[in-house]
Amino acid sequence: MNIHAGKGLFLTNLAALVLGVALFAGAFPNPFFENGAPFLAWIAYVPVFWLISRATVGGSVLWGAVYGYAEYGLFNYWLSAFHPLAGVIACVIYLVYLAILFFLLKTAVMLFPKRGYILQWLLWLCFEYLRTRGFLGYAYGITGYSQWQILPIIQIADIFGVWGVSALVVFPSAWLASALAPPAARSAKDATLYKKARFKPDLIPLCVWALCLAAAFVYGFAARKDYVAEKTARIALIQHNTDPWLGDIVEYRRNFEKLTRLSDEALREKPDLVVWSETAFVPRIFWHQTYRDDEASWLLVKDLLDYLARQTVPFIIGNDDGRREPDKNPNANEKYRVDYNAALLFEKGAIVQQYRKNHLVPFTEYFPYQKQLPFFYKLLKEADTHFWEKGTERTVFETNGLKFSTPICFEDTFGYLSRNFVENGAELIVNITNDAWSKSLSAQMQHLSTAIFRAVETRRSMVRATASGQTCAIDPNGTILVMAEPFTETQLVVDVPVMRETSFYVQYGDFLPFVCMVGVVVFIILGLIMKRARKLPS
Repeated sequence: MNIHAGKGLFLTNLAALVLGVALFAGAFPNPFFENGAPFLAWIAYVPVFWLISRATVGGSVLWGAVYGYAEYGLFNYWLSAFHPLAGVIACVIYLVYLAILFFLLKTAVMLFPKRGYILQWLLWLCFEYLRTRGFLGYAYGITGYSQWQILPIIQIADIFGVWGVSALVVFPSAWLASALAPPAARSAKDATLYKKARFKPDLIPLCVWALCLAAAFVYGFAARKDYVAEKTARIALIQHNTDPWLGDIVEYRRNFEKLTRLSDEALREKPDLVVWSETAFVPRIFWHQTYRDDEASWLLVKDLLDYLARQTVPFIIGNDDGRREPDKNPNANEKYRVDYNAALLFEKGAIVQQYRKNHLVPFTEYFPYQKQLPFFYKLLKEADTHFWEKGTERTVFETNGLKFSTPICFEDTFGYLSRNFVENGAELIVNITNDAWSKSLSAQMQHLSTAIFRAVETRRSMVRATASGQTCAIDPNGTILVMAEPFTETQLVVDVPVMRETSFYVQYGDFLPFVCMVGVVVFIILGLIMKRARKLPS
């Protein structure tokens, strides 16, 4: 290959990668399309799969690394506002993830020259699922979430979870890229196959996909219900439009005064429950009520408790639940304090139940490798990281005859958590979130787009009380009933249906990704056997 041909190949591949990154980011809420452009997701990976078909094995790994870093750098551009290291860490993680994935995708077409795209499709779905699990679990950017506004297509989430939607959306990219750019032939026999594939695309899998898509739309129109006659709960959602962690005790008091003023406005409509957002009230309520080691903080906590004692309506309040637990923190200089990101249920000024966040944000809320990586742990602490202890209880609150659970902040991006709550008896999902730190409508809309799926998957209404947006109510069809204007001080009082039915997804969970993983293993074993058979003398 001469220098000019090599340069042309590189520039073509680079153009494909840039296009793939732009299509991916454009499909989700972004600064140019407030709600995202969901139709872009159906072709977003065509340049990616096409690039892989042209690259060498080593080249595919390098292109995957660049794609992963660029993809999340553009899509989650707002992460650096959350924490100085958050954006860099996320991009590096996806650099590694996509480098590995591109290698596997390249291997797929090497094992199956004609229909490797089917294995590529399965691999992509497995990747989307696996990256939501464990310490590094992060669900932003799951392909299916791009379709959050297309209500007929997302109704299948009550059977398959978001993974069913991803399966429908990803397939056209893999199929079309294969039809446009078949891999290079390794033998005369393969060359004949590729020649046919180039001029006669693989129609049977396409027809199967088209039937599945049609069935999904039919199901989507049939599954949506009218909830007018159902029992309802009236919920007051408070949006105080403040990042509660900014400032000092004086600012915390101003914030408290805003919260109570907005709550008083909402209480005129006689709600069954009032909801404040994640860590809406910053001084540690239990800690200062119990130990009283800081007078100014205790006085503010006392004012809160006095206010709540006068109310006949229960309140859910996001707060740092600090406790003395010497077995978890033996450091006497820190007064053995352990912090939990919590939702506290108050009735007449007393804490009657609590939920502690189960799935913490990696690196910025939780880092379990202090002993193994002390230097990195120190670096995170010096960057003003506030670590929490993980909660373990899947709390279902019960008050005024209402059973509900409260995934905290990005916990509502994970289907398994809301499923667990509903399995335990939750009839309503109440999300409390603080995205005010991002100062980004895109960040808030991306978060909302994931929350829609929790309502559909579990067939439960969801209400969201956020610090700055998107405070809203979502019915079990995934319809947004009402939403507050973002970045404003306001309150919403909403009536939402309270459901007790059990969806297929709640009963059986994330079975589809496991089916995909089994399919990948079977395909790879079959491919290796076929590859070995091709090498045997005839």
